[in-house]
Amino acid sequence: MKHLILLGCGYAHLQLLQSLAKEPMAGVQITLISPHPRQLYFAMMPSFVAGYATLDDCTIALQPLLQNTSVQWLQQSACALDANARTLTLDDGSTHGYDVLSVNCGTTQDRQQIERTLPGARKHALFVRPFETFGMLWPQVLELGQQRPLRVSVIGAGLAGIELAFAVARHLPNASVTLVCGPQLPACHTPAAFQQRILKTLQRRHITVLQETALSIDAEQVSLSNGARLLCDVPILASAGQAPAWLQTSALALDDSGFIAVDALQRSSSHAQVFAAGDVSSRADCTQPHNGFHATQTGAALVRNVRAQLAGIAPTPYTPLEQKLLLLACGKRSAIASWGEHSAQGFWVWWLKKWLDQRAIKDLRSR
Repeated sequence: MKHLILLGCGYAHLQLLQSLAKEPMAGVQITLISPHPRQLYFAMMPSFVAGYATLDDCTIALQPLLQNTSVQWLQQSACALDANARTLTLDDGSTHGYDVLSVNCGTTQDRQQIERTLPGARKHALFVRPFETFGMLWPQVLELGQQRPLRVSVIGAGLAGIELAFAVARHLPNASVTLVCGPQLPACHTPAAFQQRILKTLQRRHITVLQETALSIDAEQVSLSNGARLLCDVPILASAGQAPAWLQTSALALDDSGFIAVDALQRSSSHAQVFAAGDVSSRADCTQPHNGFHATQTGAALVRNVRAQLAGIAPTPYTPLEQKLLLLACGKRSAIASWGEHSAQGFWVWWLKKWLDQRAIKDLRSR
């Protein structure tokens, strides 16, 4: 028997579980390690925050996917990996060996590390990761917003933070929403036409953009790098996620930011028995942001190559698309699309994003 461990339950692993349920592999023992009983499809988080979808609409329950399969599900998290010894240690102290390991656990927001650079964040900020926890806490913000107008600060200039700012402004129309994006403009790493549409829409939605760095947070305000103090009731920390800390001692080859370096096979560049997909992985020839469209492509490659590795067949390279479709929701049944240097905006883009998201959820729930 070969032992396949699936660490995390991101989009690619949901596809892999679906594939293994439909076409089981003889002679393969499968262990899934995931701390949450359901997986949040984060592309739909803005719809949830904006009030267009319930939390159940955005999630895939694991138990139905695992019914009538031989997959063993351990509701734990990893705390150590020794890629040389092929062993994974979990937070309950147990150690598990593997023949093939696939990592699709996403990124984290390390509370201790963030607290050192942004004092007060751990006590006062609402973290967007893990997404499952954010999804449970957001209704409390809505209740508070019904009692009085809120001052909401979204800290982070990435696409996730921008979408959240738009969604908050849509669902809490009486709130003042500020996007604290650091020294750079929002979406600075995206095509120019796409970025310009975002900036104009932020202005139309009366979302304040501050090109300042947040230095500290307390119960009533966010201190900024220019010396100003931004009054704030709800600071939402939407900064980029970090790689899991245990990767540093794993012996895996990592990129400069600590993510797993993978090759064209979605396989670790240093350990052929380890695959990785999603935000936890890093591929030198694929630098554009991850999104639902991209995740579908990398997920399909992961399914194909993990199966090939277990069957003793040579995996096949995956070539990322040179241009990726970016879809960014703007809150009020409007969205912005980007394909290369081309961009568009309007209700039809929002409808397209909604259709793609709902189709992805439906496909992942089906067996």
